[in-house]
Amino acid sequence: MTCRRAGLSIVASLSLTALLAGCSVGPKYSRPSAPTAPRFKEVAGWQPAHPDDQKSRGKWWEAYGDPELNRLEDQVEVSNQSLKLALTEYTSARAEVQYQRANYFPFLNASAAATRQRGSENRTFYFSTKNEYNDFSLPLDVSWEPDVWGRIRHTVQAARATAQSTAADVQNVRLSLQAELALDYFEMRGLDSEKSILDATVQAYRHSLRLTEERYRVGLNSALDVAEAQTQLKTAEAQDQDVGVARAQFEHGIAVLIGVAPAMLTIPPQDVVATPLVVPAGLPSQLLERRPDIAAVERQMDAANAQIGIARSAYYPTFAISGVGGFESAQPGNWFTGPSSFWAMGASAFLPLIDWGQRRALNTEAQANYDGTVANYRQTVLSAYREVEDNLAALRILQQEAVTQQAAVDAARHQEDIALSRYRSGLADYLTVITAQSIDLSNQITAAQIRTRQMSASVLLIKALGGGWNANQLPKD
Repeated sequence: MTCRRAGLSIVASLSLTALLAGCSVGPKYSRPSAPTAPRFKEVAGWQPAHPDDQKSRGKWWEAYGDPELNRLEDQVEVSNQSLKLALTEYTSARAEVQYQRANYFPFLNASAAATRQRGSENRTFYFSTKNEYNDFSLPLDVSWEPDVWGRIRHTVQAARATAQSTAADVQNVRLSLQAELALDYFEMRGLDSEKSILDATVQAYRHSLRLTEERYRVGLNSALDVAEAQTQLKTAEAQDQDVGVARAQFEHGIAVLIGVAPAMLTIPPQDVVATPLVVPAGLPSQLLERRPDIAAVERQMDAANAQIGIARSAYYPTFAISGVGGFESAQPGNWFTGPSSFWAMGASAFLPLIDWGQRRALNTEAQANYDGTVANYRQTVLSAYREVEDNLAALRILQQEAVTQQAAVDAARHQEDIALSRYRSGLADYLTVITAQSIDLSNQITAAQIRTRQMSASVLLIKALGGGWNANQLPKD
């Protein structure tokens, strides 16, 4: 009868804890509001040059139609060490979720022991009947902490949100590396264009030097004109050679991004710069789902909110249910017989009564951490809007600037043609030719740099818009 009452008491305790397990303390998470606008400012009144361009989805760089860029970008995914580091952090975060989930269930532990023991004859309550004896035991321990106030649920929620934040970080690292490679690539191609211009300029200056020397031999020019032509040629040659320094640095940077030693990568020069893409920006509110960095800080808010629930649960008692059972005997032969069995079951509760403000401090700390993540989230959103607006403005203004600069290039070439014609006819000195040629070279270099800046702004806009990523790609567990 006593055992039955004990069993009923344990069942009643289990039933009570099961009912209480539906309770949960702590605030329910909902995404805080963030500053936004009905549309992007720089989109108004601006029609893209190529409104039918492909939207950035997946391998967004393929829309530029550059096979060499495609080949390099594909290597970032498999070889970049920074991306591999981010992936290991995500794997660690997923393991933490699995670790915390295990606390939902009872733990079972087994142990075995065999001892030979002799007691002191001088000890208190010494019994002389059997001072030396064996003890063989095989206990099984069961323990379970019911999640009465939601502490375990909040812990799992925090771990899950942290893992999702880490997954978004992986996507953000991947997008940043892809964008960085594209920027380096187009900067390098821009330098290829500048070198092509300088190569042609050097050839033209050599022709001008020969013409000046011939005119000097027949007495139509002075030695000063020859010296000026030589100076102009050597200056252009030095400028031509100097472009190679910057180009080599960009090539080396690309090698590191794809995970190879710089000595193992050679990208042949190519005097072609792709056409900048104009990606539809969409609505500002869409950035909340399209940018992985925003998704990462939003998931951090969820984790911080769960920490508030964990801190609040410390105000309530914790319950534990435990049991032990197994076999124990002094002789191996009857170790596993019925009389050798034993068991015990129990339940306990724990509640700190006086902690001198520790729990209150933990709650204050958790709330402050959550408020900090909210501020970080809103600042990240504002920074994202700025990046989009900056690059939309850059594309719009650079498009207009490119048209104006091309007109300046055409005018400078016409001026150079006139200056050379007048020089050959003896109507102008060589200084006029040098001035016209310098203006022409400067305008051609500026035009090439504007094209490079357009490509950079196009890549940065795609990056600012999330590169085609969406928050629904985050893992659910």
